[in-house]
Amino acid sequence: MARNSEAEKVVPSGLRLEGDREAVLTRVFRAPRRLVYEAMSKPEHLANWWGPRGFTLTTCEMDLRPGGSYRFIQRGPDGNSYPFKGTYREVKPPERLVMTQIFDVEPYNSEAMLVTLDLQEEGEQTRMTATLRWESPESRTGTLASGMEGGMMESYERLDELLAKLQ
Repeated sequence: MARNSEAEKVVPSGLRLEGDREAVLTRVFRAPRRLVYEAMSKPEHLANWWGPRGFTLTTCEMDLRPGGSYRFIQRGPDGNSYPFKGTYREVKPPERLVMTQIFDVEPYNSEAMLVTLDLQEEGEQTRMTATLRWESPESRTGTLASGMEGGMMESYERLDELLAKLQ
């Protein structure tokens, strides 16, 4: 089967677009999987890395279980609030989290993105594969055009910094 080179490409950040509704990012963290999972699943750690630089996570509510929900509110340097919410579909410590994610602002809150985080142990490092799946090609295009990709990369840089402090 021929591949659509436009729909399956790597963008500058390393995010690989697959088909017309998915994107995949693989990143290696210099920390054991147990610690990476903990930093991704505990509010006291998420508050220190989730969101781009200059943003503060002012609300971090999590019910980390299948069917449980979460709500995050970021405050940007512009003083505006940016709310996110979702539902956990799969929680498998320390290797996998699957959740929906909704940017909770009209008109963007009408569709959820499915986020799958797989963590593979590689010695003292952890390889994370983040698979993002949108409900429509238009949602993916709009989300990527919004700057989400840069914010995600900054978040993972901040996670790297936090992991170094926690070790």
